[in-house]
Amino acid sequence: MKQSENSEHTASDPLDDSPIARELADLSARRRALENVDVTLSGTTRVVTVSNQKGGVGKTTSVVNLAAALAAVGARVLVIDLDPQGNASTALGVPHTADTPSIYDVLIDDFALADVVQTSPESELLLCAPSTIHLAGAEIELVSQVAREHRLRTALDGYLESAPHRPDFVIIDCPPSLGLLTINAFTAASEVLIPIQCEYYALEGLSQLLGNVSMIQKHLNPRLHVSTILLTMYDGRTRLAQQVADEVRQHFPDEVLATVIPRSVRVSEAPSFGQTVIAYDGQSAGAVAYREAAVEIIRRETAPDSEGES
Repeated sequence: MKQSENSEHTASDPLDDSPIARELADLSARRRALENVDVTLSGTTRVVTVSNQKGGVGKTTSVVNLAAALAAVGARVLVIDLDPQGNASTALGVPHTADTPSIYDVLIDDFALADVVQTSPESELLLCAPSTIHLAGAEIELVSQVAREHRLRTALDGYLESAPHRPDFVIIDCPPSLGLLTINAFTAASEVLIPIQCEYYALEGLSQLLGNVSMIQKHLNPRLHVSTILLTMYDGRTRLAQQVADEVRQHFPDEVLATVIPRSVRVSEAPSFGQTVIAYDGQSAGAVAYREAAVEIIRRETAPDSEGES
């Protein structure tokens, strides 16, 4: 009888040490760590534009999930959806039909930003200035506007001055191209967050994006700087993903977050329900990763004003 029990115990040991078991144990430990996490907000508003001119890198996905993760730890977050596709507005559950007051009205018709901001049904701390289909023509309409590169910054400054509860973070979702909408986002922000997918050609176009940031910094907004690089769509089973992550960390050791965002079915599914992955399945691997990234971003407080002056 004893021999039988011993043989059963021995046979189960390999299962306890299987890759799936280790992965589940690691995820459980990370969930417990997040339950006990303690973050301190600076009390100042950080304005972050999320940009990558290469499409399909998880830009909008990262905007909405980081925003929701920041709100989950007590930060007040305003998402400005500057992408005509309006995917960020959809994921946050915010109406953005053609007749909805939107960021288009702010840029073109001088609406106050406060008049278009809506509260996401996910959290009272999560706000959104939605995009509508009208924004698709805004690039052309902005050409004839006075101070066309500064219109978002002017509106945002007015909002922050008059808001009864200033947001801790303003996160701007850009179109995947360099036009006047993206230039407005760069001019309004002090930080740039760049999502980079862990796949072949990951760094393609990055030098152009960094060149554009440098140009904006020189001519329009000296406070602007690349503060954060987030590795997305990471698949730890592939050598390629590990190589890409190592290469990006080698080039940008100070900017890359320690947290990586894995490929996740839950992250992909959430927008179809008008939710972020934090609300859709907050215990999933993707949600845990975005929550960890949010904590890391809060703790990596930057001082863009002092950098701009130096």
